[in-house]
Amino acid sequence: MTTRTGTDTDAGTGTGTDAAAIERSLREPESFAGIFDRHYDAIHGYAARRLGPVAADDVAAETFLIAFDRRGDYDLRRPDARPWLYGIASNLIARRRRAEARHYTALARTGADGPSEGPEERAADRLDASAARRPLAAALADLNDGDRDVLLLVAWAGLTPTEAGEALGLPAGTIRSRLHRARTRVRAALPDHLKESA
Repeated sequence: MTTRTGTDTDAGTGTGTDAAAIERSLREPESFAGIFDRHYDAIHGYAARRLGPVAADDVAAETFLIAFDRRGDYDLRRPDARPWLYGIASNLIARRRRAEARHYTALARTGADGPSEGPEERAADRLDASAARRPLAAALADLNDGDRDVLLLVAWAGLTPTEAGEALGLPAGTIRSRLHRARTRVRAALPDHLKESA
């Protein structure tokens, strides 16, 4: 189960952080499984929203392969690995920009992103969400890549602007500017009755 705090309780130690689990994995590679277990669902979900479920499988798997290979370079002063993992995933998504643009363009035309699979997905398909889906997808497709990355890391991945800056390797001022610009464009694309909640 993914947690916001980055604690290491699922890795069997009962205490610590993602940084501690990564440091331990340098001696005991199997310890990296705790990072995977905690964050895989969130990374996969983020990639699925950006590229669709098929491509998300590849992006999520590759994110953790790269993270495992680069764990020796991880900044152990950062207790939460989420920004690092989302940064890797964002770089992989960037390699698939055309697929992402096609996904949003199709979503803007149809208003549907595939069949609902369970009660959570059906609940997410409320009337307001359906009304907003097409203009939102069109607005996302029209954003430049950098603005889209920042907005979706904050809105979909739940990162703070500071964490989004860590993930993308950008200064706080750039993140604030991109986030403001992206939010302004997305709000302008939404129907009037939905702008208050955006």
